[in-house]
Amino acid sequence: MKVILVGAGPGDEELITIKGLKAIKSGDVIIYDDLINKNLLKYAKEDAELIYVGKRKGKHSYKQEDINRLLVEKVKENKVVVRLKGGDPFVFGRGGEEVLYLKKHNIPYEVIPGITSAIAVPEVAGIPLTYRKISTSFTVVTGHEAEDKEEKQVKLRNLNGDTIVILMGITNLEEHVEELLKNPRRSEDTPVAIITRGTTERQKVIKGTLGNIVKKAKENSVKPPGVIVVGDVVNVLDNI
Repeated sequence: MKVILVGAGPGDEELITIKGLKAIKSGDVIIYDDLINKNLLKYAKEDAELIYVGKRKGKHSYKQEDINRLLVEKVKENKVVVRLKGGDPFVFGRGGEEVLYLKKHNIPYEVIPGITSAIAVPEVAGIPLTYRKISTSFTVVTGHEAEDKEEKQVKLRNLNGDTIVILMGITNLEEHVEELLKNPRRSEDTPVAIITRGTTERQKVIKGTLGNIVKKAKENSVKPPGVIVVGDVVNVLDNI
């Protein structure tokens, strides 16, 4: 018996890997997050135990420490436990923390990567993160750091990648824009895109610039979850 951490992909249920889908079908217990496509649960065994442990800002059904303990408890019941996470388990998914806890308790585990929303969501929206002569690098950052940190690790004003991708950043959009404008590489004319519900039928793309994206987001009542892309690649395919 073991824990299998599975990346569920960016939203579209068909973007999970074959190996990830096989894991879901094999699980005795499925412990799943908020951002997974719930249609994936239909592939679980009829008698599988489904446990929702999703987190949203201000609304946590389980604390991370509780999830860690739950994984160990269920494995000790002689069960195959599938830990189903949105995107990729190791990209802002706290998968590393869960693996460390499992290792400390000598619990066998496996990690099945998933397609991260940081790349897939812009791609499906027609935004290549790299493009010859325009963007030769991209940086992926979180827009929502742990509340118990004394000082933020991510300082957008210091990021020099040609393209910046911000995950979980919509709630603090105005703050992020202010920070980005302190970087000499950015200006109010720098293109920005906000993609909500990416890769799904509910996908919505709002484009603007650092000078007007906050206003556009308010006008369109933009709400999480979503991905923010900053850089000239935002409009590169619009000109073809």
